[in-house]
Amino acid sequence: MNDTPADDHRAIAARFTATVRGTDPARWDDPAPCEGWVARDVVRHLVEWFPAFLRSGAGVSLPAGPSVDEDPVAAWVVHSDGVQALLDDPATADLVVKNPHLGEMSVAQAVAMVYTSDVFLHTWDLARATGQDERLDPDRCAGMLAGMLPMDEVLRSSGHYGPRVPVPDDADPKTALLSFIGRRV
Repeated sequence: MNDTPADDHRAIAARFTATVRGTDPARWDDPAPCEGWVARDVVRHLVEWFPAFLRSGAGVSLPAGPSVDEDPVAAWVVHSDGVQALLDDPATADLVVKNPHLGEMSVAQAVAMVYTSDVFLHTWDLARATGQDERLDPDRCAGMLAGMLPMDEVLRSSGHYGPRVPVPDDADPKTALLSFIGRRV
């Protein structure tokens, strides 16, 4: 992880952006690892859920780009740039987000806790769906898994993760993390 939530998001979002930009236009409707999703839906998920989270929790609105159906690359870039602008501006990064499940925290903390990690995980989903580089930082994978393991029951009951896929005890960090959230690597 990088020093600040803004730096961390910048690095993780840049990798996702490269994957979005690297997607062959003919592959946007290829199946993604998330059940029932295609590649385009990976971008749709990120572009749609987080603005609603910020709007309801902090009264913050992100800029709206084109629809993901119309232009998934532009939809992602406008969204990602908007999130980065929030983080780069102390006036918005320090705003308080109120969420019934997470409590109260700054926008920067909320981005770091729930959003940047989602972008990180979905980078693999989009890469897998579109035949691109599926590597993920092993240290970040190990750290995320260590943080998620104690919350297994809560995470699983949220409906955001599939059933855990069994892996050998000596599985590499990426395989262990992705299998934990229900992906078949």
